[in-house]
Amino acid sequence: MSDSTTSPADQPPGGQPAGGRRRPSAFRLRFQAVSATLASIPITLFGLVLVTFFIGRVVPIDPVLAIVGDRAPQDVVERTRLELGLDQPLYVQFWRYLEHIVSGDLGRSVMTSNPVTQDIARFFPATFELATVAMVIAVVIGVPLGVLAATRQGKWVDQAVRLFCLAGHSLPVFVLGLVSLLLFYARLGWAPGPGRQSIYFEGMVDERTGILTLDAALAGDWGAFQDALAHLAQPAAVLAMFSLAYIARMTRAFMLGELRSEYVTTARAKGLSRRRIIWGHAFRNTAVPLVTVLAMSYAGLLEGAVLTETIFSWPGLGQYLTVSLLNADMNAVLGATLVVGLIYVVLNLLSDLLYRLLDPRVK
Repeated sequence: MSDSTTSPADQPPGGQPAGGRRRPSAFRLRFQAVSATLASIPITLFGLVLVTFFIGRVVPIDPVLAIVGDRAPQDVVERTRLELGLDQPLYVQFWRYLEHIVSGDLGRSVMTSNPVTQDIARFFPATFELATVAMVIAVVIGVPLGVLAATRQGKWVDQAVRLFCLAGHSLPVFVLGLVSLLLFYARLGWAPGPGRQSIYFEGMVDERTGILTLDAALAGDWGAFQDALAHLAQPAAVLAMFSLAYIARMTRAFMLGELRSEYVTTARAKGLSRRRIIWGHAFRNTAVPLVTVLAMSYAGLLEGAVLTETIFSWPGLGQYLTVSLLNADMNAVLGATLVVGLIYVVLNLLSDLLYRLLDPRVK
């Protein structure tokens, strides 16, 4: 009777199976995963363009009337419709729209008479500044709160943090913003009024990056810097509230899972300090899934700044999108929507790549 077990001498060199099929290397597996992720970006963007285009065509808003006005003669309306190609079938209109997007042309804004790309480049830095400061506030406060609640599970500190997170999820942004303006601006006078800067400092700082605090610091105008920072603090704190609560809740959940792990029990048995166990071991492993949470929270802040910018009269992309929608400026609405969707795709891709780099177990 022959033995079916293959001896080491019968195996091919290099450790591959006897059938001659070599196991793919770790580098090849990681390269295939990254390539698949990168290949999914054009498909996702195409789906985003498709959805936003047809939503813009089915809404009960006539872009021709938004251009020529409600009282324009019928012949002017029909001529404009022909010039814009709106008399063509939807698939022809979509193909032309796709060609313009590929060439970097998002159309011309009816409201400002400027190219939409130019308007977005002018308004987006304000939103980026607001969302970035709000994200810093959310991370600096939310992560320690989540760790503190996890290490004090069931105690009054944990209950207080959970109540705070519930309030942060439950309070609408517009309610929190209006109450903040009423209390800190109208009643107490601690915060400056709406807007991005006081009238006195308008036009005193040359716009290099579009980020007002950074431009003021680069120019060395510390009076304008303090004024811009004071105007930024209140809307950034309001915008950060929801993400702060979400980050604290997710950090707490991740930390509770790690603190129940066997390696934490082993570390305690070895006599390691509590601080080293929490921050040197448990939080280090928590930071890996937390990357995705932070990336999606940041994307949500960039997209969710619409209400905050409207309440505080912040001249950013959210206010531009709102005003464009109220004025039936569909080119501007679709262009701003595509930019927000692109931000989501890019941040999701970066978080996925960072996840793979930080955690070698992910293939």
